[in-house]
Amino acid sequence: MHRFLLLILFVLPALGAAEPKPLTQAHAHNDYEHARPLLDALDRGFGSIEADVWLVEGRLLVAHDLKNVKPERTLSALYLDPLRERAAKNAGRVYRDGPPVVLLVDVKSEAAATYAALQEVLKDYAAMLTTFRGAVVEERAVTVILSGNRATKEIAAQPRRWVAVDGRSGDLETNPPVTLVPLISDNWQKLFQWRWSGEMPAEERAKLEAFVARAHAQGRKVRFWNTPDRPEAWRLLRDAKVDVIGTDDLGGLAKFFADAR
Repeated sequence: MHRFLLLILFVLPALGAAEPKPLTQAHAHNDYEHARPLLDALDRGFGSIEADVWLVEGRLLVAHDLKNVKPERTLSALYLDPLRERAAKNAGRVYRDGPPVVLLVDVKSEAAATYAALQEVLKDYAAMLTTFRGAVVEERAVTVILSGNRATKEIAAQPRRWVAVDGRSGDLETNPPVTLVPLISDNWQKLFQWRWSGEMPAEERAKLEAFVARAHAQGRKVRFWNTPDRPEAWRLLRDAKVDVIGTDDLGGLAKFFADAR
């Protein structure tokens, strides 16, 4: 019995916990505010992770507000380095045999200058990054999508790039290449009058379904922000075929998807 207990205490932990099933719809909103940025989300299988960045003295620092930046909290240290390390140990994927993980970089500082700095940083991680060459997409471990202040013209002009662009509802009208804008994100409160109290009106539900269907017809995924962090909201979004559901409650959303299986 004593030897059996020693096996449990010392040998089994070395094997590591089973890798979670990738949750491709789960997005870690403001991920850097969690106790273990990136790692808390990956431990739950999240397929999309958001980092707000500021360009400060040539460095990409992660924080929601400029007053909260810290020199050691760089995009590389918190996200790119650990993602590369994990992909190297996992046969070139963040989740073994899983789809690419999305790193949504939300630019808070000036668009063009920040993107120029980001390009220089991403060069060192090119081996793990999805690469875009015109209409050709080479998927790898991590797909970087630029949100917030987006240097869309500069990105679109590049023959090769390591980022795509997070679009807005207006992009459904202009219909840019899906390889440039694979994701449409927008503020729920800008597009819909209903504020999650009572049953969603039929006309609002029809508007939501039409919005999602139009994006899907163009080959794009859909995400909304300013939605409640509770199961009934997640259920409505999932049932409407919204592709990416954001949350600050990582455990709650992971449980929601687990219970739905």
